[in-house]
Amino acid sequence: MNRQQIIPGNHTFAELEHIMRTASDMEDAGARIQFLSDHFLGTGYSGSTLIGDSNTREVFVVNLQRVDCMTFIEYIEAMRLSSSFSEFLAHLKKVRYKSGIIDFYARNHFFTDWKENNADYVEDITDRVGGIRTVCVRKKLNEKEDGTSFLQGIQPVIRDISYIPSEAVDREVIDKFKAGDYIGIFSHVNGLDVSHAGFIIRHDDIEYFRHASSQPEYRKVVDQDFREYVAGKPGIVVFRPKVQQ
Repeated sequence: MNRQQIIPGNHTFAELEHIMRTASDMEDAGARIQFLSDHFLGTGYSGSTLIGDSNTREVFVVNLQRVDCMTFIEYIEAMRLSSSFSEFLAHLKKVRYKSGIIDFYARNHFFTDWKENNADYVEDITDRVGGIRTVCVRKKLNEKEDGTSFLQGIQPVIRDISYIPSEAVDREVIDKFKAGDYIGIFSHVNGLDVSHAGFIIRHDDIEYFRHASSQPEYRKVVDQDFREYVAGKPGIVVFRPKVQQ
């Protein structure tokens, strides 16, 4: 039987239930994501909150007190699909792990694993949004330039990745975004697909990148002007949450 660790953070279980139940009445996926994540602005950043590796048995961790960029979007996506805390736990297992199997080797370690294993929940719209400006590259994930691995025990996988170069992310492209679109910051580093992830929100017709920032001046969940944030980055990968029937 798998072990689990649940840390509710700054909300009681009753409050979390109410937040998810309220969000479940919203038909628009983006509205749900924006509403849910509003309640986690300011949540502290911490890397390595998950437990499990090639030498350590995987623990099903729910830590709403400290998040990194991936666990943050995992929690929000699982909440978007849920109307109760028990449903949230069930959906989180499916979002975080291939086929919902709690195991280090089944964990979605890479952002683009969502495209492969969470196709019921999100779709890759990078090509649609970027049009002719989209670039496609073939990468061998988890294999560094020197042949070693980022994640010991995880077999490298060859994957074609589409991204929109940052210089092509203009108003025409941004106008195609919807609130709640998941954004991966593309990485040129061998073995990685993205270096960071978050999602789009809108306030007063301005787009913001909501993410768990590891930067020293933040180290928490913050909103930053999207265009300013993306400027100077290699590019973006865009996944859109699917409306659940």
